[in-house]
Amino acid sequence: MQYTSLGTSGLRVSRLCLGCMGFGTPAWREWVLADEPSRVIIKRALELGINFFDTADFYSAGEGEAVLGRALRDFASRDQVIIATKVFYSTRAGVNERGLSRKHILDAVDRSLRALGTDYIDLYQIHRWDASTPLDETLRALDDIVRAGKVRYLGASSGYAWELAQALAMADHRGWTRFISMQNHYNLLYREEEREMLPLCRKEGIGVIPWSPLARGVLAGNRKPGDWSATSRARTDDFAQHLYSTPGDFAIADRCVEVAAKRGVPPPQVALAWLLARGVTAPIVGTTKLEQLEQAVGAVDLTLEASEVGYLEELYEPHPVLGIEGAKDSKAK
Repeated sequence: MQYTSLGTSGLRVSRLCLGCMGFGTPAWREWVLADEPSRVIIKRALELGINFFDTADFYSAGEGEAVLGRALRDFASRDQVIIATKVFYSTRAGVNERGLSRKHILDAVDRSLRALGTDYIDLYQIHRWDASTPLDETLRALDDIVRAGKVRYLGASSGYAWELAQALAMADHRGWTRFISMQNHYNLLYREEEREMLPLCRKEGIGVIPWSPLARGVLAGNRKPGDWSATSRARTDDFAQHLYSTPGDFAIADRCVEVAAKRGVPPPQVALAWLLARGVTAPIVGTTKLEQLEQAVGAVDLTLEASEVGYLEELYEPHPVLGIEGAKDSKAK
């Protein structure tokens, strides 16, 4: 495993982050693993050198955090792992149980700490942006939980570049803790982030930790237009079909399979190797199978030739902005 700094911070993270949306309870989503099979994957990730784990209070309505917390307590030293979680979506009924109000942030961070069984969260991220709450209220609340020692670093996810720029400027002006990372939607099939978000992150020293680096499995090469029957997640993942549905998307996925076959490696390794070479810090790889995890780790040492990169990229066509909606993807990420 290789390690790098998260943005210009001093926080060192593995070049792959284990996404933990698939750990918790199948009562939440049928493809989610229960406690024991989740622990097997988390333990193997640690053995492979992954020290960076991303979850959210939304996943399995808090049980996802609890499963991750128990596994890390059993298999690792707390100071040797980086725990990232997120706040925004509802985990229970109530008019104040969603968004980025001061009340919700302060309540949610305490619930996450209890669920994770830890005294502090390494990276606390806003899961989406909240247009109904003043930005200064959100940023002040986030700064307060850092100063209280509950959180060590702050991150953002899935917004417009102007929103991140505004938040960074306000934090700097007020002397509040600024975001050090952006968890955005970025992969071979969706490259709109290259227009504004990625240049902004480079300029501001923000680490980039993309979600859905394999396009929710499309880049594994086992899905075809109109046929989402390959896995139980694919069959029930309406959001994936919202994100990746054009003939061009599947043509690029076919090329990923083709390059992988010539290299003698699995297609996910090619997709991840392309992403790692684009200047991102650590793609967030979600997996529910050990072989998927081990394949992903192999991407860290895979370097694509310039001709291969060009072949993978040349079919890309501009897309509408996808993946930042607060309502449409409430069941997805």
